[in-house]
Amino acid sequence: MTIRVLVAEDQSAVRAGLVLILRSAGDIEVAGEAADGEEAVRLARDLRPDLVLMDVQMPKLDGVSATRQVVSEGLADVLVLTTFDLDEYVFGALRAGAAGFLLKNAEAAELIEAVRTVARGEGLISPAVTRRLIAEFASPAAPVRSVTGPEPDGLDTLTRREREVLGCLGEGLSNAEIAVRLDMAEATVKTHVSRLLGKLGLRSRVQAAVLAQERGL
Repeated sequence: MTIRVLVAEDQSAVRAGLVLILRSAGDIEVAGEAADGEEAVRLARDLRPDLVLMDVQMPKLDGVSATRQVVSEGLADVLVLTTFDLDEYVFGALRAGAAGFLLKNAEAAELIEAVRTVARGEGLISPAVTRRLIAEFASPAAPVRSVTGPEPDGLDTLTRREREVLGCLGEGLSNAEIAVRLDMAEATVKTHVSRLLGKLGLRSRVQAAVLAQERGL
């Protein structure tokens, strides 16, 4: 399966580098390029890529607002590029429903694997980064709280298995790792993840992971 990616980055040299890396992978197609947030949303609507690789700091419309529009309209999954300052951009992107986060200085192989991971429906990218992000949000001293929105009232609707899967998400585990941990098929894990996200009204696995950490699941 070919993964169609829209690259949104305002710095032309950085964008060219990202495109070059992605095109080196036989299973990834660069569907389009955007130099600002407004163009990213417009092209996402026109091209319907599988994934948008989104820089958070862009002119006209910042990456957080662009992510919110892309996700809310169901246009594509969004993989956010960040310098990981844990600033308001990162927190905002999580609220907006970003599927994952990747450091801007990531190696080429990491970028390609991150795109593949999101395309498989697994939003927890780069475990070290994700777990640090989760820990930051779950910390009592976190600068921004309640990133998942109002107190979810669907926790009591989760089945035992769904709660177990949610707990694994809180540890930053991938579908394959959860399958091994809980002794079930990977496809079954994916089904449980989709169902629990729907029951809890969450947009991404990352939000679910943060919720699991906050509730001590």
